Amino acid sequence: MLGDAARWLLRHAFIRFGMVGAAGYVVDAAMLALATGQLGMDPYRSRALSIAVAMTATWLGNRYFTFAARRARGSVAAVAEEALKFAGSNLVGAAMNYGVYAALVAWAAAPWNNLFVAQVIGVLAGMVFNFSLSKTLVFRNKP
Repeated sequence: MLGDAARWLLRHAFIRFGMVGAAGYVVDAAMLALATGQLGMDPYRSRALSIAVAMTATWLGNRYFTFAARRARGSVAAVAEEALKFAGSNLVGAAMNYGVYAALVAWAAAPWNNLFVAQVIGVLAGMVFNFSLSKTLVFRNKP
């Protein structure tokens, strides 16, 4: 029964996208913690860095898991074009993500101004944009 439910869920791109996003969140949070802690960066530059690293990780996850049948194939140029489309289209979600994060860190009361609470809320705000644009603009090859 559980196997059937899991197979049914995995047939849906949005579920797979969410799974990749969850893994991307772990990468994002780890990079934010490393940048603000060990590297001593301010929370705003740290967040820009963590978004860039997470975006790279999620492109790979979406390329090989969420949209594997639709990913670019063949030449290095086709893969590079896909990566650039992913980065470009996901900048909309990243801008929403970063804007929500920065506003909460700067102006919200506790606990909403906590770096990691603000990060989660920012990630959720950007996720809807990222899925829609990834599905329609980036991973367009038909299976």
